[in-house]
Amino acid sequence: MKNNMLPKAYEPAEVEEKWYRFWEQQGLFRADETSTAPAYSIVIPPPNVTGDLHMGHALNNTLQDILCRYRRMHGDNVLWMPGTDHAGIATQNVVERQLAEEGLDRHEIGREKFTQRVWEWRELYGGKIINQLKRLGASCDWSRERFTMDEGLSQAVRMVFVSLYHEGLIYRGQRIINWCPRCVTALANLEVEAEERPGRLYHIRYPSPDGSDGLVVVTTRPETMLGDTGVAVHPEDERYREFVGKTLILPLLNRKLPVVADKYVEMDFGSGTLKVTPAHDPYDFEIGQRHGLPPIKVMDDQGVMNEEAGPYQGLDRDECRERIVADLKEQGFLLKIEDYQHRVGHCYRCKTIIEPTLSEQWFIAVKQMAEVSMAAVREGKTRIIPEMWEKNYFDWLENIEDWCISRQIWWGHRIPAWYCQDCDEVIVAMEDPKQCSRCKSSNLVQESDVLDTWFSSALWPFSTMGWPEKTPELETFYPTSVLVTGFDILFFWVARMMMMGLHFMKDVPFRDVYIHALVRDAEGMKMSKSKGNVIDPLVIMDRYGTDAFRFTLAAFAAQGRDVRLSEERIEGYRHFVNKIWNASRFTLMNLEGVEASAELPRPKSLADRWMLSRLQEIFSKVNEALESYHFNDAASLIYQFTWHEFCDWYLEMIKPVLYGEADKERKETQQFLLYGLSAVLRLLHPFMPYVTEELWHHLPQKDGSIMVADFPEPDESLVDRQAEEEMAVVTDVTTAIRNIRGEMNVAPAAQLDVMIFGPDSLTGIVQNHGRYIEDLARLSSLEVQRDGERPKVAASAVVRELELFVPLEGVLDLEEESQRVKKEISKLEPEVARSKKKLANKQFLNRAPEDVVAKEREKSERLADKLNKLQRQLERLRKISDGG
Repeated sequence: MKNNMLPKAYEPAEVEEKWYRFWEQQGLFRADETSTAPAYSIVIPPPNVTGDLHMGHALNNTLQDILCRYRRMHGDNVLWMPGTDHAGIATQNVVERQLAEEGLDRHEIGREKFTQRVWEWRELYGGKIINQLKRLGASCDWSRERFTMDEGLSQAVRMVFVSLYHEGLIYRGQRIINWCPRCVTALANLEVEAEERPGRLYHIRYPSPDGSDGLVVVTTRPETMLGDTGVAVHPEDERYREFVGKTLILPLLNRKLPVVADKYVEMDFGSGTLKVTPAHDPYDFEIGQRHGLPPIKVMDDQGVMNEEAGPYQGLDRDECRERIVADLKEQGFLLKIEDYQHRVGHCYRCKTIIEPTLSEQWFIAVKQMAEVSMAAVREGKTRIIPEMWEKNYFDWLENIEDWCISRQIWWGHRIPAWYCQDCDEVIVAMEDPKQCSRCKSSNLVQESDVLDTWFSSALWPFSTMGWPEKTPELETFYPTSVLVTGFDILFFWVARMMMMGLHFMKDVPFRDVYIHALVRDAEGMKMSKSKGNVIDPLVIMDRYGTDAFRFTLAAFAAQGRDVRLSEERIEGYRHFVNKIWNASRFTLMNLEGVEASAELPRPKSLADRWMLSRLQEIFSKVNEALESYHFNDAASLIYQFTWHEFCDWYLEMIKPVLYGEADKERKETQQFLLYGLSAVLRLLHPFMPYVTEELWHHLPQKDGSIMVADFPEPDESLVDRQAEEEMAVVTDVTTAIRNIRGEMNVAPAAQLDVMIFGPDSLTGIVQNHGRYIEDLARLSSLEVQRDGERPKVAASAVVRELELFVPLEGVLDLEEESQRVKKEISKLEPEVARSKKKLANKQFLNRAPEDVVAKEREKSERLADKLNKLQRQLERLRKISDGG
């Protein structure tokens, strides 16, 4: 026999550690690739190996865990694939800072020793975020944990690179790329964050060779003029037509610049002329290509001016700007400076202003892959939820540019390309070459660049399952069922996984993509350390327990709407955990001698019939909400039922039975009580795994983990609409009496007499179930009749078509009661007027469906009737007050 006694208070810390260890030891998170059960699979968006659990991770992984636990309880063979990302630039920065503290830098110790240091760092600290995910309750199959730099994934990365290279889709070329002078590496367009910043427009005169005025160019970056190799005007601009084909002189360096005509130039921006700097602007590079203007790089990789900058060599780009502006002013070339608001690109990692620069990099030609990825969504092979994100997905893919995949760092997948030093052959192969395939020379040097971190992440859904081998995991679990992710990586990651999955697996990587929103503070502001509004998930879990935290996230995770989080809200759901605990404690104290049976007896009492019926609807709606990713709706349904129906009404209604002498009736109600609590715990488990597991093991004859218990499904035979209708009358009447008690300041313990008048259809229900009303409202007597003399000194209420009187002779303050009725009338009058106005509106009557109009008429009649009764009651109060 189990010890069914629960401690008075729930202590999350000891319970959480105990049950997570139990789940792992029992192998309950493990998937089975040989199982014949329906497969359900999710790959975790791999957090950076450098990361700490933040609110974004917490929301993302809570939603995934809800889905995985829900599907397991439905009997699915669930694989939740975990792992971490090597996070090239971020991880390299961490280890470089560590070296700096030792007075070293990576170049001193060399590439091999540096990468060894990174691996050592990863061994020491790389598991930190995994342990934090476990703390959150994440039910990943940890036996399959992957890392984007592990041997199997590295093999997959190499296979993809080699294949795409030999298909002609990976190539090496000179392009203007985004360069971070701080991280000293190229960045893809998506890795550049544009910010509105105050800047300046500099109006500079470029003179003609004979010293005459020439043309005025306008720029926000005068330091790049040192790399100008031409000036462009629009071919249809009459102002400058005579200059086309002539030359101008570059101030300060005296370089001759040809004037070219190009349609890219905006005639109405600035002076309508454009300085062309092919090595430092992507659009200028294209103009240079069209007109044969050579690119001249004037900065090195650290953003310092090089030898091409002439007298400005050695200055950093900001110092150079100041010196150039001063020199232009001194020599009479600077005509005007204007304030100008514009968007400036920053490195997404270190926030340094990026430098567009000409560089030889590796690229993937992605346009064809993008077309296939768009078609997969249009054809419904993959759904994006909410649907509003489809537009962003298509917009980006329709305007996609070739993906720059090389990075000038040391930590990452080194590009498997070798250059022959004797014949310039480039060798790309699965095995490290010993000699040149063309000239047989062994004088080979490997490419020093590594691949963009997102390259390996793009293969995650299939590389983690053993590709390029044909594994049972791929056979069973690919395509995955759903990807849960934030909108901020829809392009970085989701679109690229689509491209790679379709190209190499010939199928989409996931059937659904669920895009969740951001977690913000209570005022809707983005959380940031600088604002001091960051909520730390680990602190919150310590303070309120993991279950309350998870439930809060789910309760506010409405589709397409950011989560506004505050400690007060989390504390509110901690009270909900306590409510569940106390309800379970009460239940367990009243289950002595109960024998759980496979089949429930037929319910006879209104309380049991109502509770069972309501549960069936909750089962149906919660299943429907979770199937459609409406996490907040599912959480709300469970919360409302558990707190406001099961605890507030059902448990109170059955107390007399549980405490009574009728043994048969008590035993039947115990069965229903056990059924109800078991159902509530199973509904809650995906959201609140810890407290539900703890309580489950206290239930009589419940063996094994709640994780593998059946998720509740509706049983139509238990649906009882009549019980629900009758219960609604009971709760309405009870609530009205409680309200009068509260408004009249009647002591909670005082026993009241109540008289109710109304039609037989309703008074019959009150008479049949008067026992409940007497117990719940603390009545000494309940008198019910169709009509009769109303008591003279009584508080009153109108419930549906029932007039309810609470005689308060010697207690009631008539003036106060009159004011209360007047207040109700003043609330009701505008409602009646609104409904009448609506029914007088011809457009509403002609356009609204018949049933909607009928409901409005019924509502109008009901409101008018209620108002009429209240007005009559007010008149009676006046008469009582006047002594009549």
